Amino acid sequence: MKSPYLNPKLWLPLTATAVLVIAVRELALVVCTAFGMPTAANIVGLVALFLALVAWRAWRGGLPNWLSTAASTLLVDSGFAFLPVSAGAGILLFGLGADLPAVSVVIIISVVLPLWAFAKLGALWLADDGGAKAASADK
Repeated sequence: MKSPYLNPKLWLPLTATAVLVIAVRELALVVCTAFGMPTAANIVGLVALFLALVAWRAWRGGLPNWLSTAASTLLVDSGFAFLPVSAGAGILLFGLGADLPAVSVVIIISVVLPLWAFAKLGALWLADDGGAKAASADK
């Protein structure tokens, strides 16, 4: 399989996406520092970017293709960054002793159930043919 990073047309969208994320985060840092809470900058930036993208999508009817392509590429590859963290957390779990079952239940509830819910929503979304196909069939 060919790496998507070898495509020169992808570098500009990847760079623009990185600049967008960094700019929003740094702006959130400036705002949060002004309010005396610089440690909240990451979550404030995340929520601000999310709300800005939702507003853009509602206003323009969708996100730009370059942003969707770059975000999808980054999302696919960023999952590998969590493997070492997961391995370390798994090793540390066994040091909990008697608290291991309680912590395991919390992990299962907080991870598996939301994943199951998102899978169900995804299945509903994929199964929904939408009104577009019905409308095009009527024409």
